[in-house]
Amino acid sequence: MWAKHACFWRRIMAIFRMIRYMRRCLLFPIVIVIFKGVHSQENPTMETETLSLAEQLGYSKEAKLLIVHADDIGLSHSVNEASIQAFQYGIVRSGSIMVPCPWFSEIADYAKQYPEMDLGIHLTLTSEWKLYRWGSVSPTFDVPTLLNDQGFFYPSNAEVMVDVNPDEVEKELRAQIDRALAFGIQPSHFDSHMGTLFESPDLFHIYLRLSRDYKIPVFLPREVIEQSSPELSASLQRDGFLMIDRYMMAHSNVSADGWIEFYSDLIRNLKPGITQIIIHFGFDNEELRAISIDHPDYGAAWRQRDFDVFTSDMIKDLIEENDIHPITWREIGKLLGE
Repeated sequence: MWAKHACFWRRIMAIFRMIRYMRRCLLFPIVIVIFKGVHSQENPTMETETLSLAEQLGYSKEAKLLIVHADDIGLSHSVNEASIQAFQYGIVRSGSIMVPCPWFSEIADYAKQYPEMDLGIHLTLTSEWKLYRWGSVSPTFDVPTLLNDQGFFYPSNAEVMVDVNPDEVEKELRAQIDRALAFGIQPSHFDSHMGTLFESPDLFHIYLRLSRDYKIPVFLPREVIEQSSPELSASLQRDGFLMIDRYMMAHSNVSADGWIEFYSDLIRNLKPGITQIIIHFGFDNEELRAISIDHPDYGAAWRQRDFDVFTSDMIKDLIEENDIHPITWREIGKLLGE
C-alpha cells in the first residue's frame, strides 16, 4: 500500500513541514487513529462506517468532545511537577511521557501509582535543547544512525533524516515502549515528539505497526491526508483506522499578553467532534530556565503560561458553559476491544 501511494505521502509530508515551520494558523487539524487488529477481509458493517467516533463513544454527532493533553512529561522535574498538579485540578486529563528523558523514572512512578491516569508514550527521536540532552534507550551500538558524535539524539528532524535507518528507528521505539511497560506504565496512546514519525512513509509505517503490535491507539492528521489524497485516507479507513477531527495548540505568534485570549477563543469556537488541545506544562523556575536557554518557544515562561491558564477557574467555566465534554484516550482505546 505504501509504495502505491508514495506520491501522496510526499505531498502530505510537505504539508506537515509547512504547518510545523510556518505556524500561521490557529487550528491544526489532527486525527487520532486506532488500528483495530490485523487487516481483515471482512467488510465492516454500514452502521460502523457511518458512525462518527463521537457516536461510537456514545455521544451525538453534534457533541463537542475535548481532550486536553499535556506534552513532554518526563522532560524535567519542573515539567513533571506542573503536569501532576494540572492533572489534580481536573481540566487536564491526558498526557504523554518521554521515556529517554532524565526525569522519566519520576513520572513512571506516578503512572504506576495511578494506573487509571490517561498517560501515553511520546515516542522520541530528537533532543532539541541546547545544553540539556538525551540519547537512546537502546544500546548506542544498536542505533548509531540516530545519534550524534556525543551519543545524543539530533536536535532537529532534518538532522535525523539525513542518514536515518528505519530498522534502527523501530528498534529504538520498541525499546522505549518496552521500558515504559517494564516500569509499570500502562500506556493509553502513542504520539510522536516533534512529529518525527511523519517525516517519511517508512517512519510513518513503523508508527502504524507499533499501534497494531501493541494494540495501542496513535494519532495522525486525517484532514491533512484527505486534503492531499482522498484515496489514501479511504485506504487507511478500510484497513480499520478510526479518526477524530482536529488538534489545536499555541504557536510562537501568540503574545504573552494574548495567551488567555487565545485559549479562550479556542474553547468558545470549538466545533462538534473530537478536538485535542496540546499544551506544554512547567514552572518558570531556575531548573526549567536553564534547560530552555536560548529556546523561548516551549520554554520556561511559555510552559508557566500554559499551566496558569489550564489550572484557572475561567477555562473550567468556559468548558462547562459551552457544553463541552472532556474525554480521554483510555475511553477511545476501549473501542479496540469491541
